[in-house]
Amino acid sequence: MILLLESLHAEAEALLAQAGDLLRAADPNQPPAELARVRAILTRGRGEIREALLARCPALKVIARAGAGLDNLDTAAAARRGIAVVYAPGANTNTVAEHTLGLMLDLARGISRDARSVAAGRWDERARYSGDELGGLTLGIVGFGSIGKRVAQLAEAFGMRVIVAAHGGNEGPPLRELLAACDIVTLHVPLTSATRGMIGATELACMKRGARLVNTARGALIDMQALRAALASGALAGFAADVLDAEPPVAGEPLLGLPNVLITPHVASLTAATYRALCLSTAANVVRVLRGEPPEPRSLLRTSQAHPGRG
Repeated sequence: MILLLESLHAEAEALLAQAGDLLRAADPNQPPAELARVRAILTRGRGEIREALLARCPALKVIARAGAGLDNLDTAAAARRGIAVVYAPGANTNTVAEHTLGLMLDLARGISRDARSVAAGRWDERARYSGDELGGLTLGIVGFGSIGKRVAQLAEAFGMRVIVAAHGGNEGPPLRELLAACDIVTLHVPLTSATRGMIGATELACMKRGARLVNTARGALIDMQALRAALASGALAGFAADVLDAEPPVAGEPLLGLPNVLITPHVASLTAATYRALCLSTAANVVRVLRGEPPEPRSLLRTSQAHPGRG
C-alpha cells in the first residue's frame, strides 16, 4: 500500500498504482488511522512526514517528496529506521529561477502595479511612473546551488552584476557585507536549523536603503515581523516572494496590502512540464525502491546527508 499525503500528477499516480494500492489522506497532515500495510509515503510541499508518522507504519520502506526541499521530511528519523528517502533535486531549477527573475522584474518595473492602474482607468498615472531597469543593478545571491546558479546566469543576461554570499562552502563575502552592497537580494538556501530566521532585523538593517528582497526558497528564512517593520519604515523598498512562513497567509496579513509587495501562492514549480517531470521521477524512484531496485543515485538521500534541521 502507498500513502499519498497530497495528490500527484495523474501519470505519476498511475505509475504508483502498478506497485500497490493507493491510500489517500483527506488532509495532508491527517493520514488515515490504519497504516500497518503502508510501504511508501509520498508528499509534495504541505504534507509533513515526521517520526510519529513513521512509527505508525511498520512496513514502511521509503518516503518521498515530489520536490527539491526536504524540510517537511524527518530525514534523520528515516535514517535511524533504515527508511529510504527519495526526492527530486534539480527538477525545478529552471522554473524557479525564471519565477525569481519574474518577481525581480515586477518589483523593479512595477508591472503588476501599472497593469492594475490601467485596468482601473488610471492611465494618467504614467506621468508619475517610477521604475528601475535590472541592467546595471547589483544582485546578491544567498545560496548557490542549482537554482542560485541559474538565477545568476539569467541575471547576467539582463546586465546585472552578481555577487554570491559565502554560504555552504561557497566563496564570497559574508552575508551582512553582501546585503550592504546589493540593490536586490534573492534567497536560495534550504530551510535548516541554521538558516531559519537568517534574515532578521540586524540583517535587514544592513541592506542598502531602497534595496529589494526576493524569496523563492522557504518563508521561514525571514523573520516576518522584522520584514514588516523594514517595509513600513521605508528602509526596504520592496519585497517579493513565492513562499511565506505561514501558507496560506492569515487573514489581515499586513504585507498583502502594501503596494511594494508581491506574493505568489507557492507556484514557482507548478508549470505543467516541471510538475509532471518531478512527480513522475519521484514516483518512478519510489517504485524502484519497492521492487528492490536502486533508484537514480541523485534522487536518493544518503544517510550521511540526513540533517535534523530539515525534519
